Amino acid sequence: MGKIIAITNQKGGVGKTTTAINLAASLAVAEKRVLLVDLDPQGNTTSGLGFKTGEESRRRHIYHVLIEGLEAREVVLPTELGLLDLIPSGRDLAGAEPELVNMEGREYRLREALTGLAADYQYVFIDCPPSLGLLTVNALTAADSVLIPIQCEYFAMEGLTELTRTLGRIRSSLNPALDTEGILLTMLDDRTLLTRQVTSEIREYFGDKVYSTVIPRNVRLGEAPSFGKPILLYDIRSRGAEAYLDLAREVIENEAESTG
Repeated sequence: MGKIIAITNQKGGVGKTTTAINLAASLAVAEKRVLLVDLDPQGNTTSGLGFKTGEESRRRHIYHVLIEGLEAREVVLPTELGLLDLIPSGRDLAGAEPELVNMEGREYRLREALTGLAADYQYVFIDCPPSLGLLTVNALTAADSVLIPIQCEYFAMEGLTELTRTLGRIRSSLNPALDTEGILLTMLDDRTLLTRQVTSEIREYFGDKVYSTVIPRNVRLGEAPSFGKPILLYDIRSRGAEAYLDLAREVIENEAESTG
């Protein structure tokens, strides 16, 4: 069965969706079969891979899986990269949380949906919404591990502490096996003293859970989603593309070490 990794941070604007798209694409280029699940009602992962969000009225997506019980396999879309598939999001997903509240086994809907399908892939990434509501709880309950992107800014540690408490509650009540896959430093500009201080503090506190690879501030990374492409298909020579290829290598190496 493929490893299920939730990419989450309750703070918005930390590079979560950028990481979901570009790490998944980089692993696909490395000949790993990857499924990316867009669990964010904003649908930025879906549009960032070239699927227009205005077309979901004609397209089944993750809402229909979670709320209507549709088979996850029925909503999978192929992408431009042959080894990367997508379960898209849509506007309906914005109403999913209140509908989930009264459902039996509400925290386990995504885990049940991915059972069986995950076996077709080596990696399954879930792009979570920037909140700690029921959609994110579903992702963390379904996941084997969590990857946490963090922007190197003043409030980074405060947000990370809150997320760490949430992960502790998920482990104690819903998913005891949930591991921390890694902490990723994003939008890094090492010319500033604040960035260097925050980076040092995070590395000191979390040790080898912090990836060696860092994602720099990069204009091309910001441009790529508007063209519906991962950075590898938009500008493979950019610093952003190089960083995500390095991250994919690090993820693969870490996996080999943990299973070897």
